[in-house]
Amino acid sequence: MNVEQLREYCLSKKYVTESFPFDEQTLVFKVAEKMFALCSLEKRPASVNLKCNPERAIELREENEDIIAGYHMSKKHWNTVCIEGQLSTVFIEELIDHSYNLVVSGLTKKMQRELGFIKN
Repeated sequence: MNVEQLREYCLSKKYVTESFPFDEQTLVFKVAEKMFALCSLEKRPASVNLKCNPERAIELREENEDIIAGYHMSKKHWNTVCIEGQLSTVFIEELIDHSYNLVVSGLTKKMQRELGFIKN
């Protein structure tokens, strides 16, 4: 996967926006104004920081050399995933989905209803 494919996949999800809130090199993806993915446009090989539940984060780091504790993020809740390494595109998309779903599940029930994630 490359950065453009990552960008297209993230933007294909409901209510996702992209911005550069920190600097001109760090692309941030948010759902309902909450970050779920951050990607440096300068660093090579390309990587993305993704939110992850703490138990799974540890397992992923132990099983994959292309996944490390989140760079400049909470090491408990974020992983840095090399997208130009040995991980398959399908697996990276699953990790993006997990991050996105964690953020959506953390929204208030009212916000989830307003956005159509849950029905009345």
